[in-house]
Amino acid sequence: MVLSWLLVTPLVKYPDDVVSWYQDIKKRGAEMAYEQPEDHKEPDFRIQIDRAHYEVRQPEMTGEQLRHVPPTPIGSDRDLFEVVPGEPDRKIGDLDVVKISNGKRFFTAPAHINPGASA
Repeated sequence: MVLSWLLVTPLVKYPDDVVSWYQDIKKRGAEMAYEQPEDHKEPDFRIQIDRAHYEVRQPEMTGEQLRHVPPTPIGSDRDLFEVVPGEPDRKIGDLDVVKISNGKRFFTAPAHINPGASA
């Protein structure tokens, strides 16, 4: 490959137009390596719901939006909770807004628990 040959042959004096062409190609290649199509943007946040990993882009989401992250949405028969380390877990209502960050964890539990009720 010509470009790599230019890099490993420093003893030869290249014409200025060849050097400038090479530097331009190198610069454009570096810029192109960082460009991504709009529809292929990397997700901003990785979260967990019931130990399953998901990727989302929104910095804030409502409880209703979080319920629709899994492929099978979380039904109204289950409550959604945010894991808050060192504090009690926080129940998330459908209209509650949650600030999303990498590694944020959520879990669900049955909405109605009747201890002692016969099955």
